[in-house]
Parts: sequence; C-alpha cells; structure tokens
Amino acid sequence: MKFILKHALLILAITIISCKSEKKEIKKDAKSGATKITKKIHYKQEKHLKNVKQLTFGGDNAEAYWSFDDKQLVFQASNHWGLKCDQIFVMSAESLKHDHNIPQMVSTGKGRTTCSYFMPGDSTIVYSSTHLADINCPPVPKKEDHGGKYIWPVYESFDIFVADTKGNQLKQLTNTPGYDAEPTVSPKGDLIVFTSLRSGDLELYTMKLDGSDVKQVTKELGYDGGAFFSPDGTKLIFRSSRPKTDAEIKEYKELLAIGLVKPTNMELYICNIDGSELKKITDLGSANWAPFFHPSGKKVIFSTNHKTKSVPFNLYMINIDGTGLEQITFDPIFDSFPMFSYDGKKLIFSSNRNNNGTHDTNLFIADWVE
Repeated sequence: MKFILKHALLILAITIISCKSEKKEIKKDAKSGATKITKKIHYKQEKHLKNVKQLTFGGDNAEAYWSFDDKQLVFQASNHWGLKCDQIFVMSAESLKHDHNIPQMVSTGKGRTTCSYFMPGDSTIVYSSTHLADINCPPVPKKEDHGGKYIWPVYESFDIFVADTKGNQLKQLTNTPGYDAEPTVSPKGDLIVFTSLRSGDLELYTMKLDGSDVKQVTKELGYDGGAFFSPDGTKLIFRSSRPKTDAEIKEYKELLAIGLVKPTNMELYICNIDGSELKKITDLGSANWAPFFHPSGKKVIFSTNHKTKSVPFNLYMINIDGTGLEQITFDPIFDSFPMFSYDGKKLIFSSNRNNNGTHDTNLFIADWVE
C-alpha cells in the first residue's frame, strides 16, 4: 500500500526537476511548462543532513529499509531493469554503482510487491506480493473513473511472504481472504506489524515472525497502515484516514467496497503494541504519512504536504506529544520514506531531487546531525 500511495501522490506531485549544486538554475520545459532546477542533492536549509549521497539512478526506487547491522538496504523498484511493476531488491548501503549494476532481486519477479523489511539475522526478508493470484501486474485504477479523486487499490491478492536475500522463497505468513500487506519488524526481533482487511476494515495487526499468534491492534473505522515500531519495540506509529463525518464515512465505505482507498487526508497516530493509549499526534490536514521513530523514541520523522495541500512533499519531525513541528528537507517536489539506521547515525529516504527533469524517484543516504 505504501508504494501505491507514492505513485498516487506522485501523479499529483511530479512534473519534475533537475538541480545544480551551488546555484539554482530555473528553466522552463517547453513541452510541459514544468520548472526544472538542476543538479542539487542537498539544500542548505537541511541542517540535520550531512554528506548526502545518491544510491540509485533512474526509475522509481522507494521504501528502502536498513538491515539490523546497518550494512544492507532492502527496497522496491519499478520502471527500470525491465520491470513492469514493483519488485523487491537488496543492496549494500555503501555502494554507489547501482545505475549500472542491477541489485539482487528478492521477490519472484511476478505480480506486484510492496513493503519489504529485514528479519533478525539479516539473511531473510519479509515482504508483500500478489504473485500467487496472478503473475501479471494487477491493474491500477484511473482517477478519472472515480470523479477525479486520487485513489489507490487495496488488492485482495496481497499476502505476506518470507524470502532469503538470494531470492529463494521460504514461507507464506498470511493466507486469509483480502488484503494482507505492509509488514515491518520490531527492533526487538520478536513481532511483525501489518495491515489487514480480515475484519472487514483496514486495521493493524501483530504476529510472531513465523506468522502465528495474530493479534488485532486497531479497531476504529478507517485505513490504518504504514506502521513502524518504536526503538524499544513497545509502541507503534502509523498513518490513518479515520473518517468522522457522515459524508466521509459514506465515501470511505463505498470506496473500500470496491477495493479502493483515498490517501489524500491522513494523520499520524501512536499507540502501544496492544492498541492501548492511542493518541493522534498530528492535525495538519492533507497527507501526512511514512512516519518513522527518531532513535530517541521521543520524536517522529514523516512526509507531509500540509503547507500547500499539493506539492512539495517534504520530511518533517514532530515530538510524540504533537509539539515541536520542524521541517527537515526542502526539496521542491518530493521527499518521503525516511528510516534511521539502527545506530541512529544515518537516514535513508526517497526523493525526486537530481532527476534531470524526469519522473524518477531515487534513494538518498545522509549522515544525521542533531
């Protein structure tokens, strides 16, 4: 589901850019009218980032997450390497040569995948895929068929799988009717959190690493997803649509009944891993998503377009009590999917910066400065 949100919002967000390191060069694209800024991967306002490096070059690369030893990254990619839709890959966190060398594919190369994460020991990956239902990419709904609304599909064929880092498929963890996806793993190495439609609504669940002992976490109407554990494994941060008015509830239910969700109005929530002490920590409006805990466990970094309700999407930080909102990145189009390394020294994120006026989304890594 995270990848679908990226694509839906990027249709809105990207027209696109390229950058220049010291001085901005603004040009007009004669064909699209888009503004281009050339050759810049780090903006001077980004005081928390240092030694920013680009890891991928071309296509759509997103949702990169660290191995427990901080030496590898797992991510999803599409629109290059002959891929028709997203597949899962692993690569070294140090290599800068992936424009010419295709990383190791972890998924099957069939269907559509999303939301991968390293398991304890760094030799296996948990991820979501539709490949058992159909080897082809599932259809992407068109917004013009739904009144121009930005929507994404909740594919009922998504299930959660485990593979090793060489692409050997090891185990299927979910096998219930409807959407099961978006797994991430606790830093404690004992639990997976994921989103499922098994109750009739999109709720968070936890399970053990072998798929057993499934427990429901959230129970309120609305899409709850994109969840990550706190550094000590006791809390969850996630995004939610939570419709409240009669009109919002009607729209949400009608879309969900045909396997769709509208991603353009979401806020961030925190709760304990059993769902207790649930608290809304943002009230910014528009799309607030891709949250991840700061290494201290006292703040959350996330992506939002709350300033404009359109573009750009940038990374912000907020205290877990909802105070102290601070802008972290300043790209003119799109930054999202942040994750801190386990040692807290680095940040990985996806961005449209330095893409030479294309629609490419690439991975960037930076030293984190407090």
